[in-house]
Amino acid sequence: MTGPLPGDPAATVGGAATERAFCVLAPNPSPMTLDGTNTWLLAEPDSELAVVVDPGPLDEGHLRAVIAEAERRGKRIALTLLTHGHHDHAEGAARFAELTGTPVRALDPALRLGEEGLHGGQVVEVGGLELRVIPTPGHTADSLTFHLPADGAILTGDTVLGRGTTMVAHPDGLLGDYLDSLRRLRSLAAEHGVRTVLPGHGPVLADALGTVEYYLAHRAARLAQVETAVEAGCRTAEQVVARVYADVDRALWPAAELSVLAQLRYLEDHGLI
Repeated sequence: MTGPLPGDPAATVGGAATERAFCVLAPNPSPMTLDGTNTWLLAEPDSELAVVVDPGPLDEGHLRAVIAEAERRGKRIALTLLTHGHHDHAEGAARFAELTGTPVRALDPALRLGEEGLHGGQVVEVGGLELRVIPTPGHTADSLTFHLPADGAILTGDTVLGRGTTMVAHPDGLLGDYLDSLRRLRSLAAEHGVRTVLPGHGPVLADALGTVEYYLAHRAARLAQVETAVEAGCRTAEQVVARVYADVDRALWPAAELSVLAQLRYLEDHGLI
């Protein structure tokens, strides 16, 4: 690959990202999780209270490392938030709540610990820190993005990654919803001073608008390829993957088939195939 990578990614993953955001990297690297899950520790510089977004997998060492980092920075964790319910982001939430005594807030009621949930348009405030809740379904039905206006940043979970592009997989992933979510983030970046992407996996991105525009262009190109494959006679997701994803590691083809099913559903729903 030549030229700069989209989004202007940071050289490393983990550590201080903005004035209010610090990443503790979970030890769960894989082709799907990249370097591992980014657990975000957020706090106003002069506050004793902190918020954790996505405690990550059920890994006792990682959960305790997040708590230790907060203590090292003179913070007490007061709240846990989830971007969505996939295990690599949320599996450790119940144990983390035990360790910290914090409620867990999420869009999906099944993931909550405590009386309060989350919904689009909500503003969460802890120790002067302000997070605005943005619904961004598509990767999953319960996906949320958190806007941190003081840092001009968004915490995107798996909706936008620090490297590569996001899987939108059948049946939970809905491509139409996902494209609408990307357009919502594009407007946020263009109109409200959002510069930085704090993703659920991979490095921090310094060009939020450029990243989202790249994602939208990538999705349009993939849809065109799938449409062409169908017109050429491909009748199953497996056949489409063999044609469109021929350059992808074959070990990832089963996941690619789920992505193709979501794309085929989108094309069918819009009368394009």
